[in-house]
Order: sequence, then structure tokens, then C-alpha cells
Amino acid sequence: MQKTDYPLWARDTIRYGDTDKQGHVNNAVFSTFLETGRVQFLMNSGRPIRAPGTNFVLARLVLDYKAEMLWPGEAAIGTRVKSVGRSSFVLEQIVMQGDTVTAVAETVMVMVDETTRKSCPLPEASVAALKALQV
Repeated sequence: MQKTDYPLWARDTIRYGDTDKQGHVNNAVFSTFLETGRVQFLMNSGRPIRAPGTNFVLARLVLDYKAEMLWPGEAAIGTRVKSVGRSSFVLEQIVMQGDTVTAVAETVMVMVDETTRKSCPLPEASVAALKALQV
């Protein structure tokens, strides 16, 4: 697991309020860091991933903690595509503080129709953009 394995990166500030009684970043905050990476990937990557009239929902999150994070500092979130399905795709993400990997995660994202609120197939342009970022 190296930084170069992840084509997209986002950053987030570790806030004093993110820490718990033990003095390290609370486990729940890691989900927020992962969300920062996903939003950067989905909304600001410059690729046409979301089709008009659709949105994405998080269907699954598996998160493994590897090391503690401490305040003050910055979280770096790396994101890559693991696989692409008919209406969903799997992202792999890492959270780092400096050169230390503090967490690894896998998320399943599903495209849904904004009107029906049901899953819908990924358009060809979305599939192409996702596959371009696949490991």
C-alpha cells in the first residue's frame, strides 16, 4: 500500500474536537475523512461520474483501523476504484497522517434515480470514467 497506488487524493484538517479522552482522533471521525475523499472523487474529479437526475448512496462501509491519529495535523485520503458493476462500484480508500497509514476502507456506492429513489444502471460514460481509475 503506497501513495502512488491511489490516483485521487483529498485532505482534511484534524480538529481538536475530533479527539477523544485518550487524546487520539475518535473512531467515528474516520468515516468523515472517508466521506471527504468520496465527495472529492464523485463531485470534483473532473470526470462525468454522476448522470443528471441521479445521485449516489453508500451501501456498505468496511473500515479497518491501522494506527492512531493525533491532533494537530492533517488527514490525507487516497481513493481508487476496485471494481465496477451494473449500478454500483467499489472504492478502496486509505487515510494517512504524514507517512503513516491510519485506516483502510472499502465502500460500495450505488447509483440511484433521484425521482424513484431506486438503483439504476451506471451510464456508459460513468463506467468509462470509473474504469479509468480502476486498480
